[in-house]
Amino acid sequence: MRFYRPEIWTLAAIFAIAGFVLAFGHIAEEALEGDATKFDQTILLFFRNAGDIGDPIGPPWMEEAARDVTALGSYTVLSIVTCAVVVYLFMAGQRTAALWLLGAVVSGVLLSNLLKLTFERPRPALVPHAMRVFTSGFPSGHATLSAITYLTLGALLASLHSSIRFKVYFLGLAILLTLAVGISRIYLGVHYPTDVLAGWCIGAAWAAFCWTVFRELQRHGQIGPPVKP
Repeated sequence: MRFYRPEIWTLAAIFAIAGFVLAFGHIAEEALEGDATKFDQTILLFFRNAGDIGDPIGPPWMEEAARDVTALGSYTVLSIVTCAVVVYLFMAGQRTAALWLLGAVVSGVLLSNLLKLTFERPRPALVPHAMRVFTSGFPSGHATLSAITYLTLGALLASLHSSIRFKVYFLGLAILLTLAVGISRIYLGVHYPTDVLAGWCIGAAWAAFCWTVFRELQRHGQIGPPVKP
């Protein structure tokens, strides 16, 4: 059997999307019904000094580093990264790819905000926040949008190379950035762990959906050279 056939990858993507959406639904149910309270509190306190829950573990520079990492999932940084890549794609003559990327990220922003307005879960009150926040907590916008943006960019860059090394590198880097941003939100006390897990799930599901659309466009030669069947 030829496992690299487009149909196989499309089917795998559909199963992945379904799995992530189901996981998001389960986390949302557990979080909103209060069944995840103990889990959330345990993880939040793990990142705090036992004698002072207002102080994150580690030396002072670690807290500053966490703020730097969490900025990688902010609207400002993600907008800069997305715009830079979109402009590059337009300059390279890849107009369809540029519009696809822009559509994936913008629709992801709308999805994230819609979910926040729907659930309206308060931020953690157990520990002090190490930075200012302005919206509700579920799902984590930083986790959702970093997953959508970085995983989508990782898939885009990986698709441009036939070498497995490059594919693993770009996708691995995208996953690492997504995980780092989410963990930083918990470390800084601005999100419950379930906020972040839910953000990762729905963000990964949306990225997988956008990747499936990209593959179909690429197969038909609308983005770069057609993929050989």
